[in-house]
Amino acid sequence: MKKYISLFILTGSLFFTSCQDFLQRDPLDFGDEKVFFNKVQDLEYYANTFYTLFPENKSYMNGGVYRDDENSDNQTSFWSNSNFYPGTKQVPKLGDDSQWKFTTVRNCNYIINLVEERLKHGKDEIIGTESEINHYLGEFYFFRAYDYYRLLKNYGDIPILTETLEDDISLLKISSRRTPRNKVARFIISDLEHASELMMEKAPSVGRLSRDCARLMLARVALFEATWEKYHAGSCFVPNGARWPGKRMYPDYEYNPETEIDFFLDKAIEYSELVADAHPLYKNYKEMFTTVEIDAIPEVLLAKSYYASVNGHGVNRALSLAGKTGYTRSLVEAFLMADGLPIYVSENYQTDVTIEKVLANRDNRLIESVNPVSLPRIQSREAEFCPTGYQISKWLNESAEQTASQTGGTTANPIFRSAEAYCTYLEAYYERYHNLKGKCDTYWKALRTRAKVDTDYMKTINATDLSKERDLAAKVLVEKGVNDPTLYNIRRERRCEFIAEGMRLDDLRRWRALDAMRNYEVMGMNLWAEMYKRYAAVTPKPIELKPSIVSPYEEGNPESTYIRVFKVNESDFAYNGYNFPKQHYLEPIPLSEILLTADDPNDLDNSNIYQNPGWPVSSGTVADYTFNCDPD
Repeated sequence: MKKYISLFILTGSLFFTSCQDFLQRDPLDFGDEKVFFNKVQDLEYYANTFYTLFPENKSYMNGGVYRDDENSDNQTSFWSNSNFYPGTKQVPKLGDDSQWKFTTVRNCNYIINLVEERLKHGKDEIIGTESEINHYLGEFYFFRAYDYYRLLKNYGDIPILTETLEDDISLLKISSRRTPRNKVARFIISDLEHASELMMEKAPSVGRLSRDCARLMLARVALFEATWEKYHAGSCFVPNGARWPGKRMYPDYEYNPETEIDFFLDKAIEYSELVADAHPLYKNYKEMFTTVEIDAIPEVLLAKSYYASVNGHGVNRALSLAGKTGYTRSLVEAFLMADGLPIYVSENYQTDVTIEKVLANRDNRLIESVNPVSLPRIQSREAEFCPTGYQISKWLNESAEQTASQTGGTTANPIFRSAEAYCTYLEAYYERYHNLKGKCDTYWKALRTRAKVDTDYMKTINATDLSKERDLAAKVLVEKGVNDPTLYNIRRERRCEFIAEGMRLDDLRRWRALDAMRNYEVMGMNLWAEMYKRYAAVTPKPIELKPSIVSPYEEGNPESTYIRVFKVNESDFAYNGYNFPKQHYLEPIPLSEILLTADDPNDLDNSNIYQNPGWPVSSGTVADYTFNCDPD
């Protein structure tokens, strides 16, 4: 096997070194490649190693998918998030301290090149049926695309690598050159199209990828890039935008934003429709997140299963004790009433002074996702309590068998659901054509029917007042002068469908909705109107709600009746609310990676790996918050 020098791993002394990692050993310690990878089972074993990339449920209080939205306005822990305020997030020194990792890409390149080279020499080079060999090759293309999507979301422009590289310093520097993000997205889509052509319609075994997983992933990538390029248009975050750092490297870059956006929207529409039409929604929403037997549910394209004595988790145990996480007021208020009206319009809204009233007559997804406990566990900031009062039950299987063990939980977690295809089609189609024709009516009514919400979405649209919505996705439209209640309600549908599934931050970033996060207080339930009386009435000893644990009521401030999660410690950077810096839309690239490809270590501006907008070329420093990300 060729020796491979990592472009993206640097030693402490900051010089090139031969990388003693995965690709310099025999693959996965399976032996010499000349005798391994000669039958389809070997490809299967190798592919298995990539499945750890998917989100999963973890051991007791160590998190899982149910906590992934804590990086957004949907959910929170007790601790503020440095991504949402200036002053503490810094440029990392080394790649190991960041998302700038290419290990999976290298491993996928190695196996793709190896398999395709062997197939060129004849079908007997790998023992197995053509469909099986193609399927696993398709999985390798899928995982390369999956990891490149992670890099795209975090960094925008990134190097595209498809080959293992020789120990040639000039070649390494050329290969490290960042590629403009629209070409990266097109590369990802090409990989996923190839994966969908190679993979079987029905997975070769339970728990494996299938053709429609690749199609759904393609639609996700396409929608993300289309809307990113639309809503960040003209800024430093897109090719040829104001102060785009890639301009030095690509002074004559040809980029037509309208053409690119339409291309990605068309792909999103095409592939989401294929998935949505093939996979109907499952009638029982919560069961998808609390069942052990998930393989028979047609909506779930891929899920991870657990076995108590092998890989059991502690999610049910954690959530039975609140799980040190909670939904926000903003999320809860976004859900419609069952009559299809927003809470500020419907006569059936009973106010929010108690948990029971909040949930009465609401979208069934909210009812099934919020634990209706009469006394939420808010009296401590320890692990087994809730910061907002809105405890999560979406992932909670309350059986004694599941809640008793910290490591023996066996409820599965969905990875891909066809509901995403329904939501993607709705949004992409409306963004493309500015109407709700095509299959929008069918898909939207299907989502609302399952949610037990009046299917007349036009009634919702006509009743929506964007100025009364607490959602950042609505606020940013108001701030930019876009009065489009249809677009907002499509966004609302997506938010409500994927509550506690870790998808919210990507949506806020691509919509550029975080621009509206200014002096933004993260709030929970309405405590000081009525609910506090329940704690005082507990016998034999009332539960004390200390101001060092729960934000107190302030006379004359009606908003202070709600739990303000970070209003308990004046030293908290979010004490007075979040203020999102635009420079944080993309992650800073570690200093080590920029040094790696600079001809002159004293002139890092000429490195092939240029820094992201607003971030300095020095480690341990915060962004330049005076940097203007937009046109003058």
